[in-house]
Amino acid sequence: MIIEPPGTMPRCYALVPCAGVGQRAGTSGPKQYEPLAGRPMVAHTLQALAAVTRIAATLVVLSPDDDCFEKLLTWHAGERAWVARCGGSTRAETVAHGLAALRERGAQPQDWVLVHDAARCLIRPEWVDRLIDECLQDEVGGLLALPLADTLKAEGRAQRVASTVDRAGKWAAQTPQMFRLGLLAPALAHAGAGVTDESSAVEALGHEPKLVRGEWENFKLTWPGDFALAERLMASRE
Repeated sequence: MIIEPPGTMPRCYALVPCAGVGQRAGTSGPKQYEPLAGRPMVAHTLQALAAVTRIAATLVVLSPDDDCFEKLLTWHAGERAWVARCGGSTRAETVAHGLAALRERGAQPQDWVLVHDAARCLIRPEWVDRLIDECLQDEVGGLLALPLADTLKAEGRAQRVASTVDRAGKWAAQTPQMFRLGLLAPALAHAGAGVTDESSAVEALGHEPKLVRGEWENFKLTWPGDFALAERLMASRE
């Protein structure tokens, strides 16, 4: 448990790992810069996070050799818009390096960090606020997630069904995932580079993160067809 110093109010920071290439998306370059409704995909993500007033600052963690971000997102600047070129070869490494960058900028162990996928560009500020409302007083933290609705199949040989998996009580993890810096940093160090989300790292330390119901629109753009779907959803919002 993180003990808060007397008289201090924990701050909330957003951390957006943005150092991957998105090979499954079929894009010509890093998928975070793929045009979507006239702007790079990650621009929609950052705009939504910037509208959450309780987020003190948003840190985008880039690959050290990224030469696109400042050219395409000239507006991401100011006291609440930070960039660090310290991304690693895996998501876990990128997030861990980003936490270190937050500490260098003054973040404290009791402060909250909301890690959000750049590719979940349909996120809405009110969904982030929902997560903050549910987790701000929680001992562990939590994540947006959805109860599974589809029947699950376990694959056997040659892409054939080996069994049907009971979906009862199972949720699909989304982001943001919200944990205190002083818990998340050692959790990631303990879990190693192969962990695929922050909640898994925290769980490995014996904690039980809170499940906060998300929205189906908050899906991660992964496959080529996801971009067309996101375009249609954005058009319907407008």
